[in-house]
Amino acid sequence: MPNLMQLRLAAREIFDETLRAVDAGEAVRRALHLEGSRLTVQDAPINLGNRRIYSIAIGKAALPMALALEDVIGEGFIRGLIVGPVRTPPARSPQEACVPPSLWQWCEGGHPLPTEASLSAAKEAFALLERANDERAIVIFLISGGGSAMLEWPIQEDITLADLRMANKVLINCGASIVEINSVRQAFSAVKGGRLASRAANCDQITLIVSDVPSGQERNVASGPTLALSRDFPVPQEVIARYHLRAELPETILCAIEAEPHAPFASDDDAKAVREHFVLLDNDEAIGAATETARRRGFAAEIAADITDQPIAKGSVGLIHKLKQFCQSSGSPVSSPTCLISGGEFACPVNGNGIGGRNQETALRLALESENPAQESTPMTFVALCAGTDGIDGNSPAAGAIVDSTTIQRARAVGLDPEDFLKRSDAYSFFVALGDAITTGATGTNVRDIRILLA
Repeated sequence: MPNLMQLRLAAREIFDETLRAVDAGEAVRRALHLEGSRLTVQDAPINLGNRRIYSIAIGKAALPMALALEDVIGEGFIRGLIVGPVRTPPARSPQEACVPPSLWQWCEGGHPLPTEASLSAAKEAFALLERANDERAIVIFLISGGGSAMLEWPIQEDITLADLRMANKVLINCGASIVEINSVRQAFSAVKGGRLASRAANCDQITLIVSDVPSGQERNVASGPTLALSRDFPVPQEVIARYHLRAELPETILCAIEAEPHAPFASDDDAKAVREHFVLLDNDEAIGAATETARRRGFAAEIAADITDQPIAKGSVGLIHKLKQFCQSSGSPVSSPTCLISGGEFACPVNGNGIGGRNQETALRLALESENPAQESTPMTFVALCAGTDGIDGNSPAAGAIVDSTTIQRARAVGLDPEDFLKRSDAYSFFVALGDAITTGATGTNVRDIRILLA
């Protein structure tokens, strides 16, 4: 049976291997194959002819996806725009590590809230699409999570940047799901819900997606700048009422939402034009990689498929309960160390002015819940690593945190009150004090969160 330190090392190794498995640039290279003028995307053939090819890459995986695309397309590629959060070093020579190639224009968009740079990025995107549209070119969109704030333009002229920032801050912190948030966002945006792509109506369009939303909901990645939201999306006004947001949203935003029709934006693009989208990576890939890695390391591994996007308190309790059940059903823990894998993104309202995010709060809740007297089974030796695959957790510089069955005891021994940090939404400060924050830096990919529990 591994000891506690071995479990902690195993958890980090599983996480690191998972990140390697969801490399966004490699996903593009695996998905695309070019022979002459025939481009195959996954298993779908697309005839490029002699047309020029443009690209817009948006999101946390924008740079590695863009560089991989250029590698595959070669001379047929004419011009592109990269809108990303930081200049993530691509898998090229050290001299090129932070410099996009000359065929690409770089814009560093805002995140998690839009900035002036986000508006500038939208202007550049509009100009590129206008050029492509005039040439009836092919446009390849590379979309990944985080892009919603990085490229933005208001649907009405009276909506200011301050209004956009306030509206996004309110929506992000209210505890709504990403689908609910996007139903409201697209109502006051000139780029979301397919409106960006509509500016190139004459062009054949291909969208490649690295998804940070639940499986089957890829239209919500980066608020869907190239794909209209589905017909069954939530009504924005109902979301506002459900989370009591009317008094918190700017008046210009409310007016824009009221002016929009209930149905999602529908493009009137030429019906003969190609409109294809492909999901290259999602959370299922991360979960599968983590599970396979755990099994290779001798763990009996199981996926908590029913614990994904719950409210954070409910999800944390469910994970500890399921881990204990799994340990009991796996037989003797001495002969069968166990690993429970969970993905998704817990809904995590911000209750204080601290530093942290949902992964660090989940880790702290798991540590507290493991000591809950209400848990009837025998106390267990366990480790839990909770982190975002993008390397960013909330407003902190960490990806997440690691806890174990001694975390709460160690914290209280040095005068830390875990419940107080939880109340202040300050989990990052708690884990920095213990040396248990997980820091990777921006990873260049983004396929939601991964939670690794070993016992």
